[in-house]
Amino acid sequence: MIIPVKTQTGTYNIYLERGALKNAGEYLDLKRKVLIVTDTGVPKEYAKTVADACSDAVIVTINEGEKSKNIDTFKYLLECMVENNFTRTDCVVAVGGGVVGDLSGFVASSYMRGVDFYNIPTTVLSQVDSSIGGKTAIDFSGIKNIVGAFYPPKAVIIDADTLKTLPRRQISNGLAESVKMSLTSDSELFEIFENGDIYENIDTIIERSLRIKKYVVEEDEKESGLRKILNFGHTLAHAVESVNELEKYYHGECVAIGMIPMCDESVQKRLVPILEKLGLPTECEYSADELSEICRHDKKASGDDITVVYVPEIGSYKLRKMPFAEFEKLVKETLAK
Repeated sequence: MIIPVKTQTGTYNIYLERGALKNAGEYLDLKRKVLIVTDTGVPKEYAKTVADACSDAVIVTINEGEKSKNIDTFKYLLECMVENNFTRTDCVVAVGGGVVGDLSGFVASSYMRGVDFYNIPTTVLSQVDSSIGGKTAIDFSGIKNIVGAFYPPKAVIIDADTLKTLPRRQISNGLAESVKMSLTSDSELFEIFENGDIYENIDTIIERSLRIKKYVVEEDEKESGLRKILNFGHTLAHAVESVNELEKYYHGECVAIGMIPMCDESVQKRLVPILEKLGLPTECEYSADELSEICRHDKKASGDDITVVYVPEIGSYKLRKMPFAEFEKLVKETLAK
């Protein structure tokens, strides 16, 4: 299945099919020098499969985890390209999750003012969310994604077979973003989570999630309006992440916590059982007061108000500007349940 994405910055195809990784040479232009970036958590055979389709491949494996998404790793990858005489006609391929994709895309955007970039996401989180839309970034001075660029890939390959090695917790972590998109935009997708076997329906869930993300980024590539709905649940989620020093919670787990207060009570009653079904948290060990104080510094806060994405009923949303006192009250009431 080919899903085209057309934005002001660029047009590219998503190749969505099981076994697509083996067809990388057919879908991507690899008859040139290729920097393949992967990490220690990704099975080595995935990068090797891509390398076998290249004329000249350089595989670089970085350490798994958010801590690798920094200026030092960025510099190291650029040095690899210089040392291996990469030119403007060569390319970068990411084979891994969101960290690998974000980092590799930013490297591609910067080297010689931009070389071709291909993304092959191998986690649910990156397949349904971060692999499309063109956001690339690194963390800097303790701030997540503060340095980056909008730089869409030339193509994306999504092969659900690459998920087979993931632990169940990582799959649920990614599916939290799909639940998020269903709440704001797709009541039928929500019902799949509610009534169906989630893991048997993983291909359908990935496709429907991608089509939502595709529509949003086509309409609003650089987050001036509609794309803000992708931040549903993320205000509180980012607060949890900021105090999550021991990485007790994954990103999707933080989003799960963050979505609950931003829903009408009738929606919460249907959402919480789905989160529990997925093994996602519905409570948080950090205090509501601590998290609310962090949210005061969110970029969506202004004076005594904060603007949030709010779901009044399944499949719809509102951008609500609310007094911070009301936001704090919702957080406290939810986290106390």
